[in-house]
Amino acid sequence: MINFDFNSYIDINKNDYKKYLAKKEEIINKLNTSNMNGWLNDVDNSQIKKIIEYKDYIKNNSDLLVVIGIGGSYLPSYAFNKALLNYFKNDFEVIYVGYSLSSNYMNDLLEYIKDRKIIINVISKSGNTLETSITYDILNNFMIKKYGEEETINRTIITTDKNNGLLREKVNKYNYKSLIIPNNIGGRYSFLTPAHLLVLSLNYDINKIIKGYQKGLELIDSAFNYAINRRCLFDKGKYIENFCIFDEKLLPFVEFLKQLFGESEGKNRKGIFPTSSLYSRDLHSLGQFIQDGNNIIFETYIYINNNSLFKYKNTDLDSINNIVLDSVIKAHYDGGVTSNIIKIDNLNEESISMLISYFMLSAAFSAYLFDIEPFDQPGVEIYKKNIKENLKI
Repeated sequence: MINFDFNSYIDINKNDYKKYLAKKEEIINKLNTSNMNGWLNDVDNSQIKKIIEYKDYIKNNSDLLVVIGIGGSYLPSYAFNKALLNYFKNDFEVIYVGYSLSSNYMNDLLEYIKDRKIIINVISKSGNTLETSITYDILNNFMIKKYGEEETINRTIITTDKNNGLLREKVNKYNYKSLIIPNNIGGRYSFLTPAHLLVLSLNYDINKIIKGYQKGLELIDSAFNYAINRRCLFDKGKYIENFCIFDEKLLPFVEFLKQLFGESEGKNRKGIFPTSSLYSRDLHSLGQFIQDGNNIIFETYIYINNNSLFKYKNTDLDSINNIVLDSVIKAHYDGGVTSNIIKIDNLNEESISMLISYFMLSAAFSAYLFDIEPFDQPGVEIYKKNIKENLKI
């Protein structure tokens, strides 16, 4: 289903590789004993039952779900949805909001949903994330004007911490429908929790999602090899990882990877800067720099093997796309840009879920190889503190 080539276009000294490989048992033990490793466990069955119940409620009482969240509260399911849904039309519409405080966006959003039957799902573990809180307040007031207070409560699902936070207080006081984000799982590692499974259940089989996710967690050896490659390349002056895709459906997926790796290992002036490119588009803008510019970049390619949906002359369009891909990898390698290659046979619930849990493992291992704690984000908290000091509302 997923094939990994971490050798053909990589130049790494065997002794350097062995140096980091010797840490494998110690690092796996760190992960297994971490108090934030709940994402390695199975999903709570009681939450699955609630998800199915709420899914049916949403479909029977609305034609649009508005998901309010930012960062790990929206990116994993957003990436999954965009990878698999039709570019232009889907069975049940989901809109993600809360990651922008643009007035233009908010005006257009409220205009778009004013005549729709909507339910909102606000997602925040702490319950006090600024962007989420402001967006929720605006939409809650909009809903009250549209439906009244009692019906607004009925049409709101809150996904938050089990015991603490402003949103949990609201659930307890007004008896909102609610789902739980476990205490031992952080946002960017929360894919297999109600924060994302409820949204995904509207268009997908969550049993297939769970199955694929668990398969990805079994790829420990490959995930650790990828993490070692990243660390060895960093030691050689490759400070930027460019995640490369050839299908626009995967753009949000690489956005998720940028958060996953950036927040997990970007601490104490360490780590690899994650960025992304959509080829062929970016070959005609950034391609020149990558080929001939400052040689501080390595690339990780994610592409689909068998996606032959559109015929062009005597072949199919994706075969041409993959010829372009192979040609780019070779050209960049000849120019000194090394590459990891990940091939997906088909895009489906199982393969995307598998890839998500695989990259989660890799991000945790990679952070540990930098002697970094993977599951906090102290730098992000600084800007939040500054906002609270400067904002007078």
